[in-house]
Amino acid sequence: MRISDEALEDLHDANDKCQEAIEAQDPDSYYSENERFHKTIYRESGNGILEAETRIPYRRLQPFRRQQLRFRGRMAQYMNEHKTILEALERGDSEAAANVLRGHVAIQGEKLHSLMRTLKNIAE
Repeated sequence: MRISDEALEDLHDANDKCQEAIEAQDPDSYYSENERFHKTIYRESGNGILEAETRIPYRRLQPFRRQQLRFRGRMAQYMNEHKTILEALERGDSEAAANVLRGHVAIQGEKLHSLMRTLKNIAE
């Protein structure tokens, strides 16, 4: 399934606003546009189950994901991954986009676990 032109425009707009947030050092704005980026991809996947199932962890992990954006270089790293995902979608290469997305989400999970370990160590 190829992503719609309208969705590509929305992804570009979200990415542009993410870049503006990086330049303004505004992790809250980045978070909002990042969420828009991901929700657009989930919606366009044509997989309603995927779209519905992502809502639960998104809400549950929201405070942690917001916090990790405050670490130096994190937003820029995610932005580079978004650009790679977007390039694959523009080429119509859904397999490449899916592979990059899997890595992107896995890295976020690893960073979250690292953050939680750090917070636990600080608390002890």
